[in-house]
Amino acid sequence: MHHDRAPAKINLFLHVFGRRDDGYHLIESLVGFADVGDDLALELAARLSLTIDGPMAGGLVAEDDNLVLRAARLFLAAFPAARAGRFSLTKNLPVASGLGGGSSDAAAALRLLCRANQMDATDPRVLAIARELGADVPVCVEVRPRLMRGIGHELGPVLAHADTPALLINPGVAVETRAVFSGLGLQPGQRLLQPAGASSGGDRFARLAAETRNDLEAPAKAIAPKIERVLKALSAAAGCQVARMSGSGATCFGLFESEADVLRAAEVLRMREGLWWLQPCRIQVPH
Repeated sequence: MHHDRAPAKINLFLHVFGRRDDGYHLIESLVGFADVGDDLALELAARLSLTIDGPMAGGLVAEDDNLVLRAARLFLAAFPAARAGRFSLTKNLPVASGLGGGSSDAAAALRLLCRANQMDATDPRVLAIARELGADVPVCVEVRPRLMRGIGHELGPVLAHADTPALLINPGVAVETRAVFSGLGLQPGQRLLQPAGASSGGDRFARLAAETRNDLEAPAKAIAPKIERVLKALSAAAGCQVARMSGSGATCFGLFESEADVLRAAEVLRMREGLWWLQPCRIQVPH
């Protein structure tokens, strides 16, 4: 049995600077990963299958279009002599939450298949499969912080980072990524001024807060107004340095100076907002 973690993908910033003629949006995003996520296991067997359990399993079914099964089928098509088998996914992250759960699950499946077949997950043929699976999958393969550009397939170098105390909050709302991007109102072929991203030097929290943003926050708030309430709660928490939505939402993250501040904020908000999903963690934040 092989095991792997599919960590939550955090968009520390996400700038949108246009839309291609084919409809795909052009972005620039700084991605880090949290030390929490889904868990995936692979038991080698003659037949490919998937079972799903866990606290967030209610939002998923093990159908053929599940990204784990799609990753495995593409892998077996590319490497006919490879072995696969029974996947078991423990779903810990909320579904459709802006944490790249499906993409990270698919990347974990590719890593497990590579491990089971004595292959390198950074093999260009494996990364080609990741690109075919979706725009967010390639950045999830190595689980290391970096910039992603274009539609998500253009990856920058791995960045030096510190694991930073953080709090993830989802208000119990699933937000469809397609609807959020549509809310930007960009037409095919339309271009905006391309942002340069965060500069080097200075305090990393101050740079993130002052020089970057998530351009999907406004359309996501229009769909799910509870996001604004989450961001206000995080911003007001003692020790919170940056509060922002991740991806297309509705999960938001707060970066804190200390784990003690994270735990205090989580305790207060659990008592006040009993239906929110709250998860203390550590997030990779580049220097």
